[in-house]
Amino acid sequence: MTVREFDYVIVGGGSAGCVVAARLSEDPDVSVCLLEAGPSDVGDEKILRLTDWMFLLESGYDWDYLVEPQERGNSFLRHSRARVLGGCSSHNSCIAFWPLPEDLLAWDLPGWSFDECLPLLQRMETTDSPGEHRGRSGPVHVRTVPAKDPCGVALLAAAAQAGLPTVEFNTGRTVVNGAGWFQINASPDGTRSSSSHAYLHPVLGSRPNLTVVTDAWASRVLLSDRRATGVEYLAADRVHRLTVSARREVVVSCGAIDTPKLLMLSGIGPAAHLRDVGVDVVVDSPGVGANLDDHVEGLVMWEAAAPMVTESTQWWEIGLFAATRPGLDRPDLMMHYGSVPFDLNTVRWGYPTTENGFCLTPNVTRGRSRGTVRLRSRDFRDKARVDPRYFTDPDGEDERVMLAGLRLARTIAAQPALTGWIARELAPGPEAVTDDELLDYARKTHNTVYHPSCTARMGRDDDPLAVVDTALRVRGVRGLRIADASVMPSLTTVNPNLTTMMIGERCAELLSLGSTTHQV
Repeated sequence: MTVREFDYVIVGGGSAGCVVAARLSEDPDVSVCLLEAGPSDVGDEKILRLTDWMFLLESGYDWDYLVEPQERGNSFLRHSRARVLGGCSSHNSCIAFWPLPEDLLAWDLPGWSFDECLPLLQRMETTDSPGEHRGRSGPVHVRTVPAKDPCGVALLAAAAQAGLPTVEFNTGRTVVNGAGWFQINASPDGTRSSSSHAYLHPVLGSRPNLTVVTDAWASRVLLSDRRATGVEYLAADRVHRLTVSARREVVVSCGAIDTPKLLMLSGIGPAAHLRDVGVDVVVDSPGVGANLDDHVEGLVMWEAAAPMVTESTQWWEIGLFAATRPGLDRPDLMMHYGSVPFDLNTVRWGYPTTENGFCLTPNVTRGRSRGTVRLRSRDFRDKARVDPRYFTDPDGEDERVMLAGLRLARTIAAQPALTGWIARELAPGPEAVTDDELLDYARKTHNTVYHPSCTARMGRDDDPLAVVDTALRVRGVRGLRIADASVMPSLTTVNPNLTTMMIGERCAELLSLGSTTHQV
């Protein structure tokens, strides 16, 4: 077994992992190894060309997790998780939102308020958007989608007629009710500004202290006397098991599904579950794989009465926010406007489709249902069991918001500004009128916005389900941190990719500052 030694080993070259690797390796006296289970994205136009992102779903770049049978939701749903350098920032669309101040306030954790995170966000981005709060020299390029889609222009006018005024995003003011063109992390030539493209590509080959190993599938974190000492992984030949050793710390950045999976395979997780699958328990940590949060997404789709656009930045270019009840400080409903038909979950139920259509996808931004991630077996090659438990919150709040979203989408479609654009409603179709009919449709056909999170959540010392502390250190062991969306205490209201990159910035900052003490 070949062993190599570095100061830091980062497992997972995703949205946060690439950030951590790039920032740590800015210090030439520090050696860094980044392990990524998938291939490199360097020079791969299938990845880098943002307009083609939907081709990546269920492709060879996708772990493609089929969810466990759902009690009240879509049991056919597949969670796309990226298997490529850059992670989901290389795989999904590039909708760019800063976290809302209210979201970080709700985390209620020292070091994670919006004011404390603002320097990280500014350091991260370069944008030409106005505002002294925005970043001007960071690696991630953020720009506003140009208003080139005539149906999108009409849709914004219709939303305004329905009570959602046209707004701009990332201005420093939280949009509770409003709609506007997205900002995206992509260059004007259509190249996605993923964490890998933004942070790693410019320095690959020029930093001898940075080693990036792709096609390296981690099987476990190596622990000795409750200290992380390295990582074992399956090499690209899928035969040899190799080991990298960490003199200082290991950082797990595998995402909200594979991070808890790797922790459990390493003996950190709910003790009874680990014993059930034959894994020796090192740390009984019941929060590992618990608290799975996500944005559940419905669909209203129309056949267009006029030709839709044939060119787009990413086909999903407009966001609409609404509060479904008074007094909210953040929207509890969001819709994405797609200038393409989206029949991924409707055709199997017999709903008609089209080649010329558009849709609105209402999603529950602050859902209350919580799911789990569990091991299928102790073989790391077996996919994790992902059970989001959609629409199972005891008060039915998620269903109430979804129902309001479906009705609001129809209200927007009925406005004068969209006259001439709608030939007919395809899904759920005009025959679905009552609450029961619409909710039955939603449960069968809903999708996800691909935002799983919170499965190794951060918390205070008195939180028994907190997997990491506010310095991202895994409780119960030394020399092990997590940097990805799994550490979020609750999912952000908005699309979370920039927040995940920000978590990578914070992790690198903590490591560079020498935040290494840990109470086991």
